[in-house]
Amino acid sequence: MRQVPDLPTYDKDTTTRRLCSSVHLDEEFARYADQELSGDRLAATGLPLGVNLLALARHAGRAVRRTELRDRRLAWLCVGWWFAVLTVIVGLAGGSPALAEAAVVVLLLGLGCAWWLVHRAEAEAREHALDVLHSAARPQDLAPEVADGVERRLRGLRRPNMMPYTQSAERQNPFVGSGDKIKETVWQPIDISRPADAPGGGKKTLVPFDAVDLHTYLARELGKLAGLEGLRAQNRLYVLGTQVVYLGDDVLPDRLRPPHSEIPPPLVKAGLLKPGAGMRTYLSLERVGEGGRVIVSMHLRARLQHPSLSWEVAAYCIPPLDARYYGADYLPRDGFERWWSLVRFATSRTWSALTRAPGRIGRRIAERKGRARELEKWRKEIAKRHALYDYGATDSLRERVASWDQLGHSERTDSQDFLHRLQQGVLIATERFLKDHNVDTSSFDQAQQVINTQTYNISGDITGPANIGNNGQISAAYGHQGAQTPAGAAGGPAAP
Repeated sequence: MRQVPDLPTYDKDTTTRRLCSSVHLDEEFARYADQELSGDRLAATGLPLGVNLLALARHAGRAVRRTELRDRRLAWLCVGWWFAVLTVIVGLAGGSPALAEAAVVVLLLGLGCAWWLVHRAEAEAREHALDVLHSAARPQDLAPEVADGVERRLRGLRRPNMMPYTQSAERQNPFVGSGDKIKETVWQPIDISRPADAPGGGKKTLVPFDAVDLHTYLARELGKLAGLEGLRAQNRLYVLGTQVVYLGDDVLPDRLRPPHSEIPPPLVKAGLLKPGAGMRTYLSLERVGEGGRVIVSMHLRARLQHPSLSWEVAAYCIPPLDARYYGADYLPRDGFERWWSLVRFATSRTWSALTRAPGRIGRRIAERKGRARELEKWRKEIAKRHALYDYGATDSLRERVASWDQLGHSERTDSQDFLHRLQQGVLIATERFLKDHNVDTSSFDQAQQVINTQTYNISGDITGPANIGNNGQISAAYGHQGAQTPAGAAGGPAAP
């Protein structure tokens, strides 16, 4: 092999590090991530898709605790500061200049303490943000653990083989959190009822197989056949959120808590052989680009109904992080510039931080109580009235923080290449599987000519059936999705 120098590359966990860094610099995002990952909930958490959710939950928890401690201290200072203001007024009105002077000193000391609190909190935030971005240690080891129950739930999301989706997603995108739809089609059926010709004449004996055998073969062989290093292949049961309760205690042991993300394999296989109501198993193929910047996924389902076989195919893409999450790149790291930047920050923010601290605390308390009341209401409905709850996820955190504005040319072409290779790998693997089972592939050869004309256009937010042209091709101009503001930041997640 030719020897060449190694060029710089993205670390595999670059996206995780950027998000963990961002929660220390962006208070709104920190509260959203903390509530989404560590908050009490009933609905399932979306897929991780290239993000270490455990690390993000730990750093978000640390950031939230730091800002809440700062605001509590500022709130007490604010009360004392306004008391001192009243004292100045009373002293001047009552002819007690000494009292007024003492109160003025208290006012100045209060402002100085507030400045120091803002400065110190920001200095700590920047230190943690830069540390997680540049440290050689794993991001999850750089922040304290969260509650045991949260840790277990997030660890279970590393390889989830079940994903509940909301009833509202049933009509358009059951693959919640996978990003924007690039293609959705069903390939031309293949006749699998005819045996192949045997050497010397006659016919071979067909070897029986089912959809589980076909999915297992593709999951094992696709990475090699398509030349896709790092391909993640896993059979996953996608379940309508309202149907989760019917899967039993292995999936939902407690109706007042979120469902498990790892379920017994026989249930996953059953979703292929005997699909239930709103329950189907797909072979989810995911490729995380360099540093986790772009995630491309394809969801396959073998529709095996003798005498024919067809493939249901859906392809999705998540673009890079929005520019909002690159703030740590522009922080001065040492010397006079760092000192002066922190001084300017504290000086410009002290007044608003001090005077608005009680209001911020009040809003957070109100939001927490509102979420708690909503959860309590649903839990009573479930426990006492046996209400049917929708446990489905609405999306994923990784999808919410993405922006098509950040997608570069090389990432777009790499994603197109991945989907073309994956499509070709599926066709090759299917043909080899059928030949191994002595099936005549002449019908497959005809279908392959039609399937190979399909293209993938990685070009932004694609919506509506009008974008699907002949043979399922996508025809859409480059779209701008814009900055994604976390919906949960304004009032918690969309569902409890």
